[in-house]
Amino acid sequence: MPLLVTPQGVVHYETYGRGRPVLLLHGWLGSWRLWRKTIEELGKEFRTYALDFWGFGEMGDQGADFSVDNFVTLVNQFMDRLGIVKAPLIGHSMGGTVSLSASVRSPEKVVKIIVIGSPIVGTSLSPLLKMAGYRGWIGLAETAPFLFDTFMSGLKVSLRGYSYLLSKDGKTLSQMFQDDLSKLTVGPFFESIATLRQTDLRPLMSSVKLPVMGIYGARDLIVNPNQHKLLQQYVPHSKVELFQNSGHFPMLDEPERFHRTVRDFLNNG
Repeated sequence: MPLLVTPQGVVHYETYGRGRPVLLLHGWLGSWRLWRKTIEELGKEFRTYALDFWGFGEMGDQGADFSVDNFVTLVNQFMDRLGIVKAPLIGHSMGGTVSLSASVRSPEKVVKIIVIGSPIVGTSLSPLLKMAGYRGWIGLAETAPFLFDTFMSGLKVSLRGYSYLLSKDGKTLSQMFQDDLSKLTVGPFFESIATLRQTDLRPLMSSVKLPVMGIYGARDLIVNPNQHKLLQQYVPHSKVELFQNSGHFPMLDEPERFHRTVRDFLNNG
């Protein structure tokens, strides 16, 4: 399990392949596991790095700042520590929001961006995610830990069935949720979604000059797929691919088209 020590904590990542570097960033409740097939496919041509954000996947609660803004810091520190001068960023959901923010903060480090089902504004999140983004939950969960444990147990049970509504490959998605949720604690769970809920990238988008692609599933139940219109409005040079047969996880719903689209943009976009 590759680990990297940064000034703010330890970062777990998985890497595969040879060639130009590509960074893969997961979404809320996720981890590097989302990219299992992707790192294999892109690894035929690129050196892929799938990161776990602080508090997610293999990282556990290190007492770090679990805000979206601090995840941008994580990406910068990760690249600096590994000597990656610049690279494309591929981000799913929250990871795409991090990618766009990273391109604004450190444009010299980012070659191009692919966002997948990513919110441009936090109001595009589903009602349940917006509810989870209420900041008062953090204090309540910390003062009454048993409530959080009970909530997480119920969430795991719910996601076993709900995963089949979120993706054609509900079995794989359900297993990922079960694995990743079992390691989440109060801070990462609530703080990250709270800051994502408050996100509004529109004032920053005019400074994004590098190539951008948005991949959105028309059947997305997590983030309103109309966010692709905002991406095109505020980054006019961006390219958008709307996957009519996909939900929030096009890499699971239409893997062949997804990987072909990503590879083409990396090489030609």
